[in-house]
Amino acid sequence: MDVLIAIDMQKALFQTPRYNSNAVIANINQLSTAIRNNTGKVIFIQHNGHDEEGLTPHTEGWTILNELEKQPIDIVVEKTVCDSFYDTVLSQVLATLTPTRIIITGCATDFCVDTTLRSAVSHNFNVVAIADAHTTADRPHLDAKSIIQHHNWSWANLITPMAPVVVMTTNELLAEMNNRTH
Repeated sequence: MDVLIAIDMQKALFQTPRYNSNAVIANINQLSTAIRNNTGKVIFIQHNGHDEEGLTPHTEGWTILNELEKQPIDIVVEKTVCDSFYDTVLSQVLATLTPTRIIITGCATDFCVDTTLRSAVSHNFNVVAIADAHTTADRPHLDAKSIIQHHNWSWANLITPMAPVVVMTTNELLAEMNNRTH
């Protein structure tokens, strides 16, 4: 079973322009539908933050983007730091689901997405990073497109305890899933 994790796709975080955000949202929606249709699970990670960030729990900024096609069957895990595994129920949820692989998407590439991906590797999961389904903002030292390219390359070249991290596009994963069902 595949488990798709969509990290911090929350309204307040998209007040800052995010690179290619419309395409990232569309890709997450396509992947979510495909995962659900193949008896997989979708997990939305929500960051619990502070008023200054607009991420106070249960406020408008904290909520998942309206453009995302979140379903009642999807799982929501709340976190307070970059690592979606740290002091959350994510490990227990995944232990119950026993996924064959975890598919990582979301925001921000250089913070919560990267930290969660590396933590998933450390928890001995097979990890797939979707190269065109994570995003970030420009930083003072580097533009968002370069940050995303760097992380895609870095993840594909990590030395891991289990299987290597697979980096692929949305279309590549959808084609693979389609081939598996035919």
